[in-house]
Amino acid sequence: MRTLVIGGGASGKSEYAEELFSGLAGKKYYIATMMPYGADSLWRIEKHRQARRDRGFFTLEHYADIGGLRLPERGSALLECLGNLTANELFSRGLTEDEAFESILSGISSLALQCDDLVVVTNDVFSGGNRYDEGTLAYIRTLGRVNAAFAGRFEKVFEVVCGIPVAIKG
Repeated sequence: MRTLVIGGGASGKSEYAEELFSGLAGKKYYIATMMPYGADSLWRIEKHRQARRDRGFFTLEHYADIGGLRLPERGSALLECLGNLTANELFSRGLTEDEAFESILSGISSLALQCDDLVVVTNDVFSGGNRYDEGTLAYIRTLGRVNAAFAGRFEKVFEVVCGIPVAIKG
């Protein structure tokens, strides 16, 4: 089963995705995509590590090129999150919008073939205003395309609002 969990910042989407993920059978791979780049991100990464420390997740930190990721053995995976992955593809790897879109699509498709179940967390975009610089607009456009593509392909889609999951599909 492939599940997409979408929500705004601090909506509870990650907690809900982890709750879904915890109930799955077999080996559980938590794929963390937040690239450490400063004190704030290091603090957030450590906070997330501590939160899942005793949950039986095997963490793989993989910031970009998900297509190059190979799971050690079959199991379930939670990818946290498409927002970070998209930013890393665009800005760290320097890909164009179309290249980043294709890299993410093919990478997640490759990952899904290695899993019994896949849960993907993503950020809601286009709800925060409309005055952005071109780099931010490229990010929003790309992530919006990625979200729409996976919402169409995945069996289940949930939007989390104020900590409450709302079933959109499945």
